[in-house]
Amino acid sequence: MQTSESFRLSAILSLSGGLQDAYTYNVRGQVFANAQTGNVVLMSQNFMEGNVDAGFQYMMPLLAFAFGIFIAERVEGSLKENPVMHWRQLIIMIEIGALVLVGMLPPEVKLIANMIVSFSCAMQVQTFRKVHGYGYASTMCIGNLRSGTESLSAYMREKKREHLIKALHFFSILLIFAVGAGVGGVLSHRLGTGTIWISAGLLIIALVMMERETR
Repeated sequence: MQTSESFRLSAILSLSGGLQDAYTYNVRGQVFANAQTGNVVLMSQNFMEGNVDAGFQYMMPLLAFAFGIFIAERVEGSLKENPVMHWRQLIIMIEIGALVLVGMLPPEVKLIANMIVSFSCAMQVQTFRKVHGYGYASTMCIGNLRSGTESLSAYMREKKREHLIKALHFFSILLIFAVGAGVGGVLSHRLGTGTIWISAGLLIIALVMMERETR
């Protein structure tokens, strides 16, 4: 099994993803980096109420998220057969650089910071889509909650161990994401804009784990 699909790596990515969402909400003007559904709701509401500037604050991260998906797919298509560097490692490196940059931006530069974090999150969710062969998302909860609950229901009906194992994978990822969000929320009130560097540090650990596999 590839390191990119291991539970350990998925846990680190989910911890980082939860922290990023709490960071942008608490430090960068109550905008979600990962939960684009929330941004769509708030964008539409503000536009409908005539708050155009506020609407753009939610629309731009949404567009940045879409752009991150696009770039990650292009990187995969261009470097999938590259013998020198795995394309997933390059994505992680781009993410680390992006998050380090965000931590350097002053508190009042909210829109750019949110766009960069959303771009980073999108690349991650596009790049790392499986844990132990199960499709999951490391930067959001709704799909994992659905899959975990579905698997639990299947286990209760069929009593097959594989369904229980699958459910535990998804619920564990959910719990780790929640821990990351909680830690991010607490630390963002204490450390401010630099809190995002913790997320970058977690991604460095993920990069090292992947580098060991390629040797």
